[in-house]
Amino acid sequence: MKTDTAPPTIDVVRQPSGSAELPAGAGVTPRRVPRSGAAIARRIILYVALVVLAVPFVVPTIWMIASSFKPLSEIFASPPTIFTDSPTWAAYGEAFAFQPFAQQYFNSVYIAVLVTAITMLVSSLAGYAFARIRFPGQNLLFLVVLIGLLVPGEVTIVPLFQMFKQVGLINTHWPLILVTALAAPCVLATFVMRQFFIALPGELEEAARLDGLGRVGIWWRICLPLAKPALSAVAILTFLASWNLYLEPTVYITSPELFTLPQALTRYTDAYGGEMWNTQLAAATMTVVPVLVVFLIAQKQFVEGLAHSGLKG
Repeated sequence: MKTDTAPPTIDVVRQPSGSAELPAGAGVTPRRVPRSGAAIARRIILYVALVVLAVPFVVPTIWMIASSFKPLSEIFASPPTIFTDSPTWAAYGEAFAFQPFAQQYFNSVYIAVLVTAITMLVSSLAGYAFARIRFPGQNLLFLVVLIGLLVPGEVTIVPLFQMFKQVGLINTHWPLILVTALAAPCVLATFVMRQFFIALPGELEEAARLDGLGRVGIWWRICLPLAKPALSAVAILTFLASWNLYLEPTVYITSPELFTLPQALTRYTDAYGGEMWNTQLAAATMTVVPVLVVFLIAQKQFVEGLAHSGLKG
């Protein structure tokens, strides 16, 4: 028995006159639905809260930069002011004349770059081994490595000093490089790299083995190019840890020409032991602003690296 069925219907979207009618959803961009009043209010509240939370961090930085251009008499003037009517660059010249600040700046830069390179190499190798190679006691060994994050640097500073003194490395940059590159920052970097490599699909390694690559080849040609976000996060964290290092330079370094920047900033005092505030603020500005600019430029890669490693909040 024959039953009549209605032919399928197709919704069409009306086009302006002179153009053909298209099925609904075919190459047509849907109109954006306007936000509701409640959504707009929530977004405004969020932005206001973020601005309020940023004030304790942004205002001191602005005051530091602005005060570096003030005469010494205006820095603690009452009522306080952020900007001055008579800016001067004199404090910046004094920062270089008072001590070898250019050499100290170079010391911090090359130590931080070298520490970052060593940490990226060691952590990527260790992270790959813990993530992709199965061996007896793997998890126990990784737990022992993570315990290194729980040991404060102050606990090991005395035995390390004695060890470096015996081999004649006191008042050199080697303790700053070795301790920083192989201590807590490297442990954290190893954890970040391990979490990233664990998330990589195993099919990549299988395909690489079919192409004749060994472990080192897979790490170098396959895993490292994919790990750029994690490596960016490791580089920023390690560079900042080395750049801000203060305790270790104070213990290991005694010659002013070997000082790093955090140590050098404490030496801007006059003959009576008073602080040279405008000179110190100028030196601090030159210390902070370049790193701040680099972080602002690379913050996208930094956030992506932490997100892929499982450290996101």
